[in-house]
Amino acid sequence: MALANFAPLVVAVAALLPVFLAPLSTRADRVVTRFAMVLFGDYVSDVGRKRARRRQMLRAAHMPTTFRVYAATTLLYAALAALAGSVLATYVIWGVLRLLAIDPATLRAALPDRLSVLATFGGVTTVPLDRLFAVLLVAGLTLGTAGGLLTYWARWWYPRQRAEKRAERIDASMPQTVAFIYALSRSGMSFPKVLRILSNNRDVYGAAADEVRVAVRNMDMFGMDMISAIKTMSRRAPSENFKEFGENLTSVLQSGRSLSEFLHQQYDEYQEEAEAQQEQLLNLLATMAEAYVTVLVAGPLFLITILVIVGITVNDTLPVLRLLAYFLLPLANIGFILYLDTVMASVTGATARDEVESALSDLSGIRRVEGPRTRADGGMEPSDGSGRTAGADPNVERLRAYRRFRWVRTRLGQPLQTVLDRPVALLWVTVPLAIAVTVWRIPATATGGLTAAALDDLFIQAGLFVIGSFALAYEVHKRRIEAIEASIPDFLDRLASVNEAGMTVVESLNRVRTGELGALNRELDRVWADIQWGADVETALRRFEARMRTPTVSRVVTLTTKAMNASGDLGTVLRISAAQAKADRRLKRERRQEMLTYLVVVYVSFGVFLVIIAALNNVLIPNLPDGSVMPNGTDGQAGGLGASQTISNLGSINEAAYTLVFFHTTLVQGVLSGMVAGQMSGGDVRDGAKHAAILLALAYAAFLVIL
Repeated sequence: MALANFAPLVVAVAALLPVFLAPLSTRADRVVTRFAMVLFGDYVSDVGRKRARRRQMLRAAHMPTTFRVYAATTLLYAALAALAGSVLATYVIWGVLRLLAIDPATLRAALPDRLSVLATFGGVTTVPLDRLFAVLLVAGLTLGTAGGLLTYWARWWYPRQRAEKRAERIDASMPQTVAFIYALSRSGMSFPKVLRILSNNRDVYGAAADEVRVAVRNMDMFGMDMISAIKTMSRRAPSENFKEFGENLTSVLQSGRSLSEFLHQQYDEYQEEAEAQQEQLLNLLATMAEAYVTVLVAGPLFLITILVIVGITVNDTLPVLRLLAYFLLPLANIGFILYLDTVMASVTGATARDEVESALSDLSGIRRVEGPRTRADGGMEPSDGSGRTAGADPNVERLRAYRRFRWVRTRLGQPLQTVLDRPVALLWVTVPLAIAVTVWRIPATATGGLTAAALDDLFIQAGLFVIGSFALAYEVHKRRIEAIEASIPDFLDRLASVNEAGMTVVESLNRVRTGELGALNRELDRVWADIQWGADVETALRRFEARMRTPTVSRVVTLTTKAMNASGDLGTVLRISAAQAKADRRLKRERRQEMLTYLVVVYVSFGVFLVIIAALNNVLIPNLPDGSVMPNGTDGQAGGLGASQTISNLGSINEAAYTLVFFHTTLVQGVLSGMVAGQMSGGDVRDGAKHAAILLALAYAAFLVIL
């Protein structure tokens, strides 16, 4: 085929190239946008009901573009997709005609027996021009229209899906958000300032803070009054609960009703709704656990048994078993884990910021005063002639070097503490170490010949080392965090009592830290040490938040520090924060207790899986009759020949290949079932590391015993 025949394909690719480059390059995006506005800008500017609804959808999804630009680029993308589909249809028809031109005998020889009927369509060497034109026209219109419509639908589906996800995140954070607003309003802080503080804490309150930022932006940048800004915020929000809260809030602010009473009522209502959502989540998780055991544990086991029987009696099914073990089973489990992660998003929150600088670091951007400086005794410090004081630069450079390499010293200076604070960091050491040791052991293992079983031992032992070490570090880290979070409500209640007695915040912290608060005492001592070394209370608490990096601690620290800046009377704020922490902990405890049953079910189902696989491998396959066992032919010659053929097939079973597939299937099922069990019980896929390590070790030990 001549190169000129590929000219339409080159044109189609060139037309689509700016579309693919637009997300990667600002210049390409600008070119595509301008071209789309020239072609479709006037058309999409017309007013219509659908356009108004889509404009609202884009605002709810917080898409970083206007409706006119997004709609115009959508039409451009759809037109280009239709063009590409039409060009692709031409080459599809060309490929089909090339296949049909092959001689039927050649096709029949190349195709499997079951598809040999397709060979009758071969031998078409010429096609009339009118028919060819009609086929190309129909194919081009079909694929082009399908490509354009699919692109158009996908472009409008994405913001709708994004808005729905944002609504789910807002609904999940409503109890904490209302508690934050309620507590700060009780501290005496003005309500616009409460909104500004909430909008600046997106890392703690997530999508709800983004919605509040809309109101704050309208007030600060466009001069809108607070009532109108809250109305606009409510109208644009994707969550119905948030809309209702904003509308009720504006009514209260306009009517002069007690704001604290309204927020307290809303706080109680959202706490009850959170408990109802927790119940719905538990029911959903219970259903998903039962479905997982039925479909992805019992289902593959049943399928494996059927395939083994078919492979023994009729035909070899090893390729199908390998497809199931190495592709279908992992893919299905990974898909289930991803879906479970989206479901569990309603019970997980944002983590605190990783690094918290001291308050003095905010001065790093201030210019130094040029020229000599006055000493405390009234004299002048000597200058180097360039306006800088002598002896100042070395200290500044030392400070800069310290800050530049501080993360290295923090990570490597205390490796054990780094691993306990961030268990994922352990993988940067264990994974390369496991790979290096495995590669180093391969030559010694291959002295008598490198076999699949020997490689399996190396890889499984390396996997157990990596997963097991991470599971141990993560479990220690998690239990420490849980012990600290369990003491936080009691700590807040005590701090509130001492503060209400008339003590300052610093004195209250010093008094409370001497009490018995379990695992929290050590962290409070570190907070007090920061204060003793010159840090303010807010910086010390922020550092405590960075060490913990949990949603509960982040909310408590944010609420406490902001209320502390508004007033020294923190009693009411601390008690509200304590009540919220108790509610969060109660919901987490109920979910864990409810899912314990299904955790046991996963373990039992894997045990059944292991027993049946062992029975197939050690009882059924080794005891199959071989070719030396022949029927006596009493049922007639035909029956004798059929039985003889069956016995011959039984004797040709590759036992080693079946054993290897069974072994790998059990290992894959053990690791993935452990991950699923941990995610359902703990809400995080990292919780599944210990279960995966246990099930992997059980499977490995079982096959070491039975092989």
